[in-house]
Amino acid sequence: MRITFLGTGGGVPTPERSLSSFVLNYEGEILMFDCGEGTQLQMVKAKIGFARETKIFITHLHGDHVLGLPGLLQTMSLLGRDKKLEIFGPKGIKKFLSSTRTYVRFNLRFPVEIKEVSQGVIFRGKRYKILARWAEHSIPNLAYAFVENKKPGKFHPEKALELGVPMGPLWHKLQYGKKVKLKDGRIIEPSQVVDKPRPGVKIVYSGDTKPCQSVLKLAKNADLLVHECTFDDSLVEKAEAEWHSTPSQVANLAKKASVKNLILTHISAR
Repeated sequence: MRITFLGTGGGVPTPERSLSSFVLNYEGEILMFDCGEGTQLQMVKAKIGFARETKIFITHLHGDHVLGLPGLLQTMSLLGRDKKLEIFGPKGIKKFLSSTRTYVRFNLRFPVEIKEVSQGVIFRGKRYKILARWAEHSIPNLAYAFVENKKPGKFHPEKALELGVPMGPLWHKLQYGKKVKLKDGRIIEPSQVVDKPRPGVKIVYSGDTKPCQSVLKLAKNADLLVHECTFDDSLVEKAEAEWHSTPSQVANLAKKASVKNLILTHISAR
C-alpha cells in the first residue's frame, strides 16, 4: 500500500502545489481521490501508469477537484488504455463529463463507467470497501473512507505443534479461519492457534468541508485522515463563511475521532 499526493493546493495552483488529488496504490490497483487540473502531469512525475486498473472518486464538482478529469481521460485513450475505468461522484458528474465530451471532441478507446453515488457503501472489492458520507460544503461534497477487510489474527505455530497439527496445508486453513480434522479424529478450531482477526487499514479523505459530525464519525479510529485545511487559524470566520476548515479545527476533530495520523491538504495560495 502506497499513498502519493498529486496535488495539495486549494483553489488555484502555485509553483509548489498542484490542485487536489491523491492516489492510493493498493495491491497494484490505483484508487484516485479527486482529479484537479494538472493531475496527469503529476502522475507522469510520480511514475503512476495510465493503463493500470483504476477507480476515481470525486468529492464534489468545484473545478479544482474535477477539471483534471477530461485531460486524463484523453491521455489514457491516446496511450492505448483498454481496461475499464470506473468513476464515482455526486450527482452531476455524468453531465459534467458528457458535456465536456460534446464540446471537446476526443475518442475514448476504453470503457468508462460513471456512477453517481450518495451515502453508504459505494463499492466493495475483494479485500476492501469504499464508504461515502456527505460533508458540509457550499455544494454537495462526499467524504470517502477506504476500509480494508479484517486481517487474520497472529498464528501461533508452537500451539499448533503442541496440538499435533503438522506443518503444511492444515496450518494455512487454520490461519484463514477454517477448522481442521486430524488423522486421530480430533477437530482443531482456529481459535486454538490463531488470535482474533485484526482490523484492516482505514483511510479517510474529507474533500472540501467545514468541521462536521459526519466526517468525524466517518474518521473514527482511522489510521489516516486526509482533511482539507484551506485557511489558517487567524481566518476562522472566513473559513466558516466559505465552508472550509482551519488547522486547529481539524486537529480537534482528529483528536475526537481518535485518528492515528493526520495530513492536512487543500492549502490556500495565501
